[in-house]
Amino acid sequence: MYKIRRIGMLLLGAFILGLTACKTYQKVPYFRNIPADSATYARGRIIPTVAYQALKIKPDDLLGITISTLDNSTAVLTETTARPQSAPGAAMMPQAGSGFLVSAAGTVELPLLGSLLVSGYTTEQVKEQIRARAAKYYKDPVVSVRIMNFKVTVLGEVGHPGTYFVSGEKATLLDALGLAGDLTIYGNRRNVLLLRDSGGKQKSIRFNLNDGQVLTSPYLYLQQNDVVYVEPGKAKAAANNAARTQTIAIIGSAISVLIVALTRFR
Repeated sequence: MYKIRRIGMLLLGAFILGLTACKTYQKVPYFRNIPADSATYARGRIIPTVAYQALKIKPDDLLGITISTLDNSTAVLTETTARPQSAPGAAMMPQAGSGFLVSAAGTVELPLLGSLLVSGYTTEQVKEQIRARAAKYYKDPVVSVRIMNFKVTVLGEVGHPGTYFVSGEKATLLDALGLAGDLTIYGNRRNVLLLRDSGGKQKSIRFNLNDGQVLTSPYLYLQQNDVVYVEPGKAKAAANNAARTQTIAIIGSAISVLIVALTRFR
């Protein structure tokens, strides 16, 4: 009877452990409701993704601006003295003294061309404005404009928390998490927080990465100085409690052994 009872307890424990593991696993994969069958997509059941909207330049942005001409006899009109280069999607950091800083009033000062309002415009729009001004002095000017300080901060339960500079202008929440080494096993995938400064006001948006509808969010694409926070899940607290309980048990056992030893020696 003792052996049968013991086997029954072991089986019950294994069953409960299996249910717990299954429930925990369901919280780990991303986009669980997106069908994996390609035939399903062929029938038109596609989850639509949000359309990308180009970044708008903001005060305190650092712009990389170059103006040159097709005529080799004409020198470069305006050029950033140090332009950092990196592979697409990799982290980068602007070098000191490079670029043109957007003032609090939203303007930049360009040699010969003067002051130009850039805040609230995309880099493509600013490029066209600069080309129009430069065309008064040079024939067929070639203009390049880009945001050099596009950075995002990723905190919480990720592999490598920190601030990351992103090359290019098109970066999503998933890109930021990828730069930070993805969520740890303890990260709460159902509650990822995005903090964004919007005209001096702080916006907070929460994402459920288990749900494929996150791809339709208008906040999927990141902006300059966004902060992403991944909160720890209950498993992290349980792991910490288990470690603490184990430590207390070991200390208690050691004290019990010590008391028994002292009692016997008496």
